[in-house]
Amino acid sequence: QVQVVESGGGLVQAGGSLRLSCAASGRTFASYTMGWFRQAPGKEREFVVGINWSGDSINYADSVKGRFTISRDNAENTVTLQMNSLKPEDTAVYYCAASKAATVVLYQWEYTYWGQGTQVTVSS
Repeated sequence: QVQVVESGGGLVQAGGSLRLSCAASGRTFASYTMGWFRQAPGKEREFVVGINWSGDSINYADSVKGRFTISRDNAENTVTLQMNSLKPEDTAVYYCAASKAATVVLYQWEYTYWGQGTQVTVSS
């Protein structure tokens, strides 16, 4: 079993940057695909980016390509999401999630363990 806790959210102006962190517990963390999702007010939760267990396969949503970067440190059981050139439409609660899938998966139902989320607000 894996428990995940997000941190690093906050308020930033458009064009600014934030770094989100996801700390995971469990000795099997290195075997999980990890993903970030987000949910804006009044909208459904959407996939942002996923990274496989080794970090050599990454899939970004088109809306964040070129602006967001995901990385993982299996020794530290952490996943980091660096968000640059933030836009007001990036405002959402961001969730870290863990999947037992061997490859990057895009759908919420494929992720078993979820954090509580961290708020990101981008002002215009």
